[in-house]
Parts: sequence; C-alpha cells; structure tokens
Amino acid sequence: MIPLRDRNPRTTTPWVNYILIALNLAAFAWELSLGVRLEGTLASVAFVPERFWEPGGWSADGLSMFLSMFLHAGWLHIGSNMLYLWIFGDNVEDRLGHFRYLVFYLVCGVAATMAHAFFNAGSGLPAIGASGAIAGVLGAYLILFPRAHVMTLIPIGFFIAVRELPALLILGLWFVMQIFSGVASIGVTEGGGVAWWAHIGGFVAGLALVFILGGKRKPPEYPEFRG
Repeated sequence: MIPLRDRNPRTTTPWVNYILIALNLAAFAWELSLGVRLEGTLASVAFVPERFWEPGGWSADGLSMFLSMFLHAGWLHIGSNMLYLWIFGDNVEDRLGHFRYLVFYLVCGVAATMAHAFFNAGSGLPAIGASGAIAGVLGAYLILFPRAHVMTLIPIGFFIAVRELPALLILGLWFVMQIFSGVASIGVTEGGGVAWWAHIGGFVAGLALVFILGGKRKPPEYPEFRG
C-alpha cells in the first residue's frame, strides 16, 4: 500500500516540515554531484555502527548521526521518504508547534540510529536515510489522528485500486511489517538493504515523544482551517 495524500486539515503552515524536505533534497543533490566519489565520501561522513562502538567512537561519530538523517541511497529511497514526510509531517507539526516538532524529528532520528546500531553492532556499512525520523512522525500521527482518512494506492495482482483507508490501518500495518522484518533480520550477518530496526526504534520513539512534548493537549480553536 502506498499513501498518496490524507484528508486532515491543519491550522498552520508547516514551515519546519518544508525546510526538512528541502534539506533532504539539497543533500541528495550534493550526493549526486559527487559522482564516483560518492561511496568513499559516505563511508567517511555517514553513521557506521561498527565504528560507533569502538572506544571513543560515540564522540567521534556523534555528528554523523545527524548528517546521516539527510542522506539517501537513491531516487526510490528519497522519493518514498519525502512522500511520507509530506503527507504526515505537516499535521504532526501543526499539533506540536514548529520548535517542538523540530526537536521531535531529530530525537526520533537519533533514537532510530541507536536502535539500528544496537541490533547491527558489527555492521561496517554506512547507515543513511531519513526513514528512522520519519517513522517517528508516523508513530505520532497514529496516536494523534488514528481515524484520519488517507488516500491509498493498493496493488491487487495486475490491477491497482485507490481507496481511502484510516490511518490506524495503514500505519499499524506498516509497523507490523517492520516488526516481522526486523525480527527476521536478527542474526543476519553483514548485508545491505533496509534498516528495519531504525524504523522500529524511530516509530516507538515517536509514540512516546508525542506525549512528552504535549501532542495530546487539546489543540487551539481557529476560525478557519487550511490543508
């Protein structure tokens, strides 16, 4: 299932969400400009679990946690991530407020990276992508707007259907899939692909942080809605 858009009005302009999307796109453009130097550059600036657990690695590799949140492995990677952030991030920012949303996003990203590092401690591969932070956004959206309608593309064999489904179903099913895939990946030695535990860690962090940062408070009343 691929979400296309939601029917969930907001009351403010999601400036932070726009800026985050712009930063991700700018970082991806920078990656494209590297050409043949891309692989070596990512190895030096991105987060590497094996390097993080070395003595003193947590301090030397701390900045890479944040840099890695804005780097992506290809067009499909950044395209899918930005689609999810565009659809679900604005409403979470609307509820949390601009500054708290920024803190929320970054903390979810760090939590996701740490979860990945814990379950893949021996990995020497760079871990990149906004997926962990965006998973936190999905967790918050699930708590705040479980009954919001999301227009969803559903492949059925050779056919494609477009239906409105509740966010609870779409995001709940997404998280269950991450759990199954994450458990299946335990014990698997070095390999590329999806950082399942980053998704799980970010999602769980989002579930908790949305309460800590006041997301469940009653939203203010506005005369008009935009979205």
